[in-house]
Amino acid sequence: MEHDAFQREVQRHLDAGALSEAATLAVERLGPEVLGFMWSLTRDPDLASESFSVFCEDLWRGLPSFRGEASFRTWAYTLARHAALRVQRDPYRQRRVGIDDHPVLSDLIARVRTSTLEFLKSEVREAVGRLRERLKPDEQTLLVLRVDRKMSFQDIAVVMSGGPLTEGERKKRAALLRKRFERVKAKLQALVEAEGLRRAGEA
Repeated sequence: MEHDAFQREVQRHLDAGALSEAATLAVERLGPEVLGFMWSLTRDPDLASESFSVFCEDLWRGLPSFRGEASFRTWAYTLARHAALRVQRDPYRQRRVGIDDHPVLSDLIARVRTSTLEFLKSEVREAVGRLRERLKPDEQTLLVLRVDRKMSFQDIAVVMSGGPLTEGERKKRAALLRKRFERVKAKLQALVEAEGLRRAGEA
């Protein structure tokens, strides 16, 4: 089994006192899935990123005391959950251990965090995009023009009216569109929450 081979490899490093190698292997093999787990717990990319940093430090500190009562993977997930809960309680806590003294491991952690979060954000964006398709066509148009194209409500009023407007008409329609936009955002958020997703910094 793949996990059995991983466990044996980690244990071999630990038995040899090669903590950096054990930690590097753990982050390489478990880092992306652990970070995905943290994303699911926090529903926030910043909290997930900070939780992952705390998890890596806890892993580093805890390696010498790992006794194998549970599998290494189970032990790592236990650390991950505790790290996420601590960060959620106090996201501004000062982390105690600097892995910067181990540049190879530090660089690996940064790469795993960046690549995994980008992948997860992409997945969320795609999922939200699919949910957008469940909105009415004019609701989708309003979201695209305001969120994706960052147009003013007065400009959107002109686009969606299909022709020129007087200044008074633009202002009146812009006010109505602003209110409608809030309703559409609330509708999309309800769909997002029903699907168990969280927008990654955009509607």
